[in-house]
Parts: sequence; C-alpha cells; structure tokens
Amino acid sequence: MAVGLSAARLTRLRAVPWRWVGLALALVAVLAVPIVVIGAGVLRPAGPSWDHVAGTLLPAYVGNTVILVLGVGVLALVLGVGAAWLVTMTRFPGHRFFSWALVLPLAVPAYMAAYTWAGMLDVTGPVQRLVRTVVPGMSDAFLQWNVMRIEAVVVIFAVVLYPYVFLLSRTLLERRSGSVLESARLLGRSGWSVFFRVGVPLVRPAMAGGVALVLMEVLNDYGAVKYYGVPTFTTGIFRAWFTLGDVDTAIRLSGILMLIVLVLLVLERWQRGDARYSDAGASRFTARYPLRGWRAAGAVAFCATPLVLGFALPVAQLLAWSGRSAGTVVDAGFLVLSLNSFGLAAAAGGLAVAVAVVLAYAARIERGRLTAAATKLALLGYSVPGAVIAVGVLVAVLALDRTVLPGAATLLTATVLALLFAYLVRFMAVAFLSVESGFERVGESVRMASRTAGASPLRTLARVELPLLKGALGAAGILVFVDVLKELPLTLILRPFNFDTLATRAFQLATDEQLAASAPSALMVILTATAVLVVLHRVLANGETG
Repeated sequence: MAVGLSAARLTRLRAVPWRWVGLALALVAVLAVPIVVIGAGVLRPAGPSWDHVAGTLLPAYVGNTVILVLGVGVLALVLGVGAAWLVTMTRFPGHRFFSWALVLPLAVPAYMAAYTWAGMLDVTGPVQRLVRTVVPGMSDAFLQWNVMRIEAVVVIFAVVLYPYVFLLSRTLLERRSGSVLESARLLGRSGWSVFFRVGVPLVRPAMAGGVALVLMEVLNDYGAVKYYGVPTFTTGIFRAWFTLGDVDTAIRLSGILMLIVLVLLVLERWQRGDARYSDAGASRFTARYPLRGWRAAGAVAFCATPLVLGFALPVAQLLAWSGRSAGTVVDAGFLVLSLNSFGLAAAAGGLAVAVAVVLAYAARIERGRLTAAATKLALLGYSVPGAVIAVGVLVAVLALDRTVLPGAATLLTATVLALLFAYLVRFMAVAFLSVESGFERVGESVRMASRTAGASPLRTLARVELPLLKGALGAAGILVFVDVLKELPLTLILRPFNFDTLATRAFQLATDEQLAASAPSALMVILTATAVLVVLHRVLANGETG
C-alpha cells in the first residue's frame, strides 16, 4: 500500500498522533480520580468511630458478604451453565424460545425483584390468599413465612443474575468446535458424561467470567440487602455516610470492598492461567440431542424455573399493583420522574460513547503499552461497586468545591454534573468494549487508505470510520442507557436535592411499604430494559453489530 509514497508522506503516516494519545491519557486520569481518592483515603489514620465499626459491625459485613458470594455464585453457575447446555446442545419443546427468553431476568433489577417477592409472600399477598382459598381449613389462618432472610436474598440474586453466566456459556458453546463434543457422543458417552467431562471444561472461561460479573453485581447491590435487613459493605457505607456522618469510615469500608472485588478478579484471571481456546475448525451443531418424555419435561422445567421466578412472576405482580395504583400515581410528577430518568440515561449514554470513541481510537492508532494500560485503567470502574464510586466522586467534588471554587461551596456537589461523571466512571467499560469491537470489525485497511489519501486522523475518524460504526455506537449507548436507568446506590448518594428518578422513587416507596404505589415506576424501568434486550438480541442474531 505504501509503494510510490514519498518519504515525507510515509513519515507522516507512521508518526504517532500524540494529541490523541494525550487526550486519551487525560481522560483516563480524570476517570481514575474516584478510585485514587478511595485508595488514598484508606491510607489516612482511622477516625474515632472506626474501632467501633471494625469491632462490632465489620464481622457481620464480612460474613454476610461471604454467604452471598458463595451462595449466589454456585446457584447462578448451576442455572446459567445448565440452561446454556440445554438450549445449545439439546432439542426439547420450547428450546428456541428459551434460547432468548432466558436473558430477560437481566431486565429486572435485583432490588425490584426483592421487594416484589416480599410483597407476594406477605400475609396479605397473592400466595397466601391462594393457599387460603385452595385449603378451606386455612381460610382464617396466616402462614408464618419469614422471607426476610439472607437465604431468600441468595435465591433472588441468582434468578435475576444467572443470565450473565448463561450468555457467556451459550456463546462459547456455539463457537467451539462441534467435532470435540460429537466425538465424545460417538464414543458412546452419555449426555451427562459429555456435559461434565467435555462441556464443562470447554466453557470454563465463560463460567468464570460470568460468575465474576454476577458477584460484582451482588457486591454492588444496596436495595435488596437493605430491604431484607442484611448488613453488607454497601449498607455499611450508606450508614457511615448518611447516619454517622463519618467520611473516613465510609472510605475505609469502600476500600475493603474494592479489595474484595480485586481478589475476585485476580481469582478469575488465575483460574484461566495461560489457557487459550482456538476457534479453528469451529462449527455450530447441526444435530442436537433429542429429549423425549420425562427428560424433555425436566429440561422445560429447568429452563422455565429461573425465567418464571426472575422475570414472569415479578412482572405479573408489578402489573397487578400498577393496575390498582396507576390512577393516582401516574400523573405530572410521574412524567417528571420519567424525564429525569430517561434524560440522565441518554446523557450518560451519549457521553460514555463519546469518551469511548476517543479512548478506543487512541488505542487503535497507537498500540503501545502505555495506551493499552491506560485503557484498562479506564475500564476498572465497572468492577467497582456504585456506592464506592459515589463516595470517591463526592469526596473529590467536595474537595474541588472547597479549594478551587471556595465562593460556591455546592457548585458541583449534589449536581447532575457530578452524577453524570460518576455514571461515566461506572459504565465506561460497557461503552468501550462495544466501540472497540466495532473498530476491530472495520479493520486497519480502511483507516490506512484514508490516511494515505492525505486525511488527518480526525477527518478519517469523522468521515470514514464513524459512519461504519453506527451499529456499535448505538449498541454502546443503549447498553449504558439501560444500566443507568437501573442504577440505584450511586444515584441515591449523588442525586441533587429534590431530584428523583424512577429507580430511586420505586425504592423509596417500597421501603415505606407502599408497594402498589412503587409498581408503575418499577414497571417502567423493567419494560424499557426488556424492550432493549429484545431489540439487541434481534440485532445480534442478524449479525448487524457486535
């Protein structure tokens, strides 16, 4: 391609565009501020209340966190890998439906599922009413079910978060060499033997990655554990900040939570080791195991159980509650809530896509170690719980207000700008990975052809590459939009005064035991997320974006 080019032209083409690299490094430095603030705060001397928290509350935080991590991890792994194997490798009634419908519980935030299930199992809820109707002898009795337990939280987390494991495992099973599994079948291995001896080792990276995502969501949660009265690090951060007014304790708890997340990520990377999985000769299965009789019924029941518990029943209950409360709840105030939520989500999505384009393009045109390390640092926010990022942002913004802007003590604190910045830190990885995938599909030849014709990097990006990235950019923006729409702990801490979103209003009403009044807000979030998931599934199935 470079034949006939002058030496000056070749030099210009090969020169590193340091303006792009400098801009990318500056953005990464800004995105890293909240995490650096937390790390630096942990190193400061402990405050007066830390000894009390460490001696009386910290053991409960650690114990409950271990129970949640182990319980949710195992249950989500069983549900996700089992469902992925069934819909990919077998044929049973409804397997095509389950192949996409099993993703739907991702549209239901865990905290919304938590209080919906509590309402359904309450003494006046539909489950106990049904029991009293079906069993006449219990018409005047109430079943004493103590559902406000950590075991119930484990099940709720598992049935709404298992799709992370399901999606990654299903994708890996579809892409890996069919000949390996087919050979095991031809050797006379039973279905169970092929699953445990061949299938599980084959999808081990997906299992580990999916479980890591599930556990990061568990550690990020505030609403479900708060509603069920389970003390964790996230509830401790809220208590230290809002109840005790102790910034140092909140920072220390945030630092410990960051350390736990880091350990999980290191363990996930360690279990992969140096393993590499090649797609050479990969082929999708043309023949599936036909399941009949009780095996087919068992497959349907296995796939339907998490879908019903994590999506169908909560949505049905919210629809019933909304039918009773919509007349009084859906008003001008509800419209304001919707505009706040959709406006914030759209702004965060657009901002995240713009920054992701800069970072991905800088990494594309300068493939050095510095740029690669910087982009990885920018993605770290997704693995950090929202409450931790919120504390880091709030401390940093308070310091900025008091030093750089002393005459306006709350110019940035508790503003939409601080909230948008926190969303950007939290969800940058979601946008970046989609944009990076789009750049990889475009390839280097398009950019080099434009540069050879004399176009600058900016002109090449604007006129040539961005038009080819419309699908990837749209997917990135939509994914961030949905994540922001569902985010709770970060929004609760950083939202401006007298500013609510659908998520915060739903949680506040549910906490006040106004479950029916909270339903329209929750339903709006879930239906929006569901529509996005369905659209993205169709787009991905057609190969229109990555």
